[in-house]
Amino acid sequence: MPPVSNPTLRQRRLGAELRKLRERAGFTVTQAAAHLGVNQGRVSMIETGRSPLSADRVAAMASAYDCVDEDLVSALSAMTGRRTRGWWEEYREHLHAALIDLAELEHHATGLRVALAMHIPALLQTSDHARALFRAVVPSMRQYEIEHRLTHRIKRQGILHKESPPPYSAIIHESALRMGFGGPEVARGQLKHLLVMGELPNVTVRVIPFGAEYYPSTGQSFDYVEGAVPQLDTVQLDTHHGGCGFLDAEAQLAKYRAVLDHMESCALDTTASRDFIQKLGRDL
Repeated sequence: MPPVSNPTLRQRRLGAELRKLRERAGFTVTQAAAHLGVNQGRVSMIETGRSPLSADRVAAMASAYDCVDEDLVSALSAMTGRRTRGWWEEYREHLHAALIDLAELEHHATGLRVALAMHIPALLQTSDHARALFRAVVPSMRQYEIEHRLTHRIKRQGILHKESPPPYSAIIHESALRMGFGGPEVARGQLKHLLVMGELPNVTVRVIPFGAEYYPSTGQSFDYVEGAVPQLDTVQLDTHHGGCGFLDAEAQLAKYRAVLDHMESCALDTTASRDFIQKLGRDL
């Protein structure tokens, strides 16, 4: 198969995980190539996500690297082939590549945990709220750019309504709930929408009020996207330039899991959070 010129995040992640297996086995690229019966360039292309792989090839590489984690090998095998032709591909020429990668990442997620201090989670935003956010971006977006971002965001929300949706847990600080993007009517509509979404069996919404004893975060919004196995989890960080940053090192994943656990420990429970949101809506 011909090489991939612009590998997606998913393709790059597959290559990176195969590189980790090689390094844990103590193989250099040269040794791995000799062991697999390919040239060094092929190994390098595989590890950068630029060479499409079959499930059989992944299994052969895992065996060569003495990987006995069957669940991990199975999960890596499921990531093979060319990029998924999902709905997000139609936006590839219009949006930052990282936003396309994020949509694909969410599509394959087995669970999502998010934490936000200043914004409502993207997957829980109304169209009016999201449009108000995009209009506030600096530098200003053109109208067609706003519409591309808006429709992309609304389509991303579809994962919460599909058959067998992933569990979704949102920890939202009170400051995000009080931000009046779009004016009082839009803000009230957004709070009502949070209450509706919180009724879905797969969605959990919890609030950290100003009165909480501590807030174990820097205030940066992030998503924790769970993969088929824990080794394939990913942290997505929002960036000021409009894209996304992705982290997947074991130490980074452990850190953000711990942050989420601490945030959940100081958040209101779901019932109290619902009452809190309702009161805010009445006070607007």
